[in-house]
Formats: sequence, C-alpha cells, structure tokens
Amino acid sequence: MTSSQPAGTPTVSNLGPAPHRVAVLIRPGFIPFELGIPHRIFGTARDSALAPLYEVVTCTPGGPGLVQSDSDVAVHVAHGPEAVEDADTVVVPASHEYGPVYEKGLLTPELAEAFRRIRPGTRIVSICTGAFALAAAGLLDDRPATTHWATTDRFRKLFPRVRLDPEVLFTDDGDVLTSAGVASGIDLCLHLIRRDHGAAVAQDVARRTVVPPHREGGQAQYIERFLPDQDGPGTGATRAWATERLAEPLTLAELSRHAAMSVRTFTRRFREETGESPGQWLTRQRVEHARTLLESTDLPMEQIARECGFGTAQSLRAHVQSALGVTPTAYRRTFHRAA
Repeated sequence: MTSSQPAGTPTVSNLGPAPHRVAVLIRPGFIPFELGIPHRIFGTARDSALAPLYEVVTCTPGGPGLVQSDSDVAVHVAHGPEAVEDADTVVVPASHEYGPVYEKGLLTPELAEAFRRIRPGTRIVSICTGAFALAAAGLLDDRPATTHWATTDRFRKLFPRVRLDPEVLFTDDGDVLTSAGVASGIDLCLHLIRRDHGAAVAQDVARRTVVPPHREGGQAQYIERFLPDQDGPGTGATRAWATERLAEPLTLAELSRHAAMSVRTFTRRFREETGESPGQWLTRQRVEHARTLLESTDLPMEQIARECGFGTAQSLRAHVQSALGVTPTAYRRTFHRAA
C-alpha cells in the first residue's frame, strides 16, 4: 500500500505527547478575567523545546454562539458541551447569572448535560463560585472544597455534605479541585502546572505572567473582619526574617521578640494576616524549601532535613508525606531537575 503522506511529514511515532487538553466551560454572566486565567496560565506553559504543554479551548453548555459576560463584553464561543468529552481537565469559572445553581443548588438541564458528557477520571476544577456548579452536580459530596468567602453561608446551606474550608486559596482532592475568589484561580492553575510538570515550569509561567509562584496564607486574609490594631506594625518583616533562618529552631518567643510584640499579640496578628498560626506557617515554609531542594539538588535527606529545620530525615519524611501525600524520595524521583 502506498502512502499519501507528504515527504518529510513526521510519522505519529516521531511526534511528542499530545498537549494536555483543558476545556473551559463558561455560562452567561461569566467573568472575563476568570475566562482569561486558564487560557493565560496554562497557555504559557512550555516544555524544554518550547512546545506547548496544554491546549486550552472554551466551550459553553448552550452550544456554539455568542455568550454575554457580566459586563459589556461578549465572546463568540466555537464549541458546545461536546468539547468536554475529550478534555483531560475541565475548568468551570464563576457566573454572575447564577440562576438555579446559586439560588437552589440545582443544575440547569443544559449544564447537567454538559457534566454528563465529562469522562470518568477527568480532572475537574472550579474558579470562585464555579464551585456551586460542581457541588450541584454532586462532585463535592464528602470532599474538601472552597469558594469565595462572601458566599460561604449560602454554600453551606445548599450543600451541607461538602467539607467547605472558606479560609484557603484552593483545595486539591486529586481529580477535583476548587479555588476561592477570582484571582485564586491563578494560584490553582499554577499549582496544577507544578503538580503536572514540576516547580521549574510553574515558576517560569509565574515569571512570564508576573505573578508570585506561591502566595502566602489563605483566603482568610481577605475576609472582612474587625482588626482592632490594624494601624500597628505587622508581621511581614518577621516572616521575611524567618524564611532566611528556616534551619534554626525559631520558637514563638523568638518570632514575637523580633516583631517587638507580646506572644499573644503576635500570634493574633499573625493569624489575621496569614490565615495560619506561626507554627503552621513555619512548617509550610519548611516543606516548600524542602521541595525546592528535592527538585534542584542531590543533597542527602539528612542534610535537606537540617537545612529546612526538620532536624532528621524521619521528621522530613513525615512532614513532606503529610503535606504532599508522597515521600521525599518519591517526590524527588518525579520532579528532580538535572543540573
């Protein structure tokens, strides 16, 4: 049999792996900024040969056509719900035309049909109040989730089975992930790139889009609350000081002394500013430092443990396993970058 393939065209066996396909499922009333997040963040990710790692398409439950945003901007969407059928990841942004999803916790027939088309095992992600759609589809029952802090009371009332955490920027439960208000979709997309391809790729995307590769604290720092000492000095300088000394014990007394506060005041202000206790924050910083060393060096585990302030390889293993769900050795095997 003769081939009709033009000379010089690469055969399938010579092609690299197909990019990870991301379908962004938008509805009337979508927020243009949230539509742009997955396109910009995933669309910027490249491999070492500068080939795109993700293919991002936009689709809508109502079929191809014009979709009005929450502003005077409308977009012509070329794909209907069939686009989710071959997606590896489906992203559901918020919509300000809430309808029964937000008011009653029920999917519209069109949205229900779109969710029905998603293949089992597909990764499903929400941005902001897009979590309402995931919850209405039953995807968040008995699972951790978050959404915009201003809607948490309504969310809890509509979806009591969901383990809602309103203080985090995003949740990762494997194949289902949710993010908090609006810009936290950036945090979650960067997290997914890091999970898929390692810190180097995620950091490159963060640099190119001029955003931090990881934001401190959680959504708690954005929740409206009474701060009686809001004009006083903060804990930011002490946090910066601590990140340069992670190998040291860094007791609460030392931290509060550096901030020139009592232990009680420091602890309160620290939680107000970061959403975490000083101990939780220190542990997270040490785990993040361990990740960097595991990815970028060949240092033995004992030395990494000392440099991160965990003391022993056993302690390092326990903390990394608790935070990441894998051992340091397994993490290094997956994400280590050759020098």
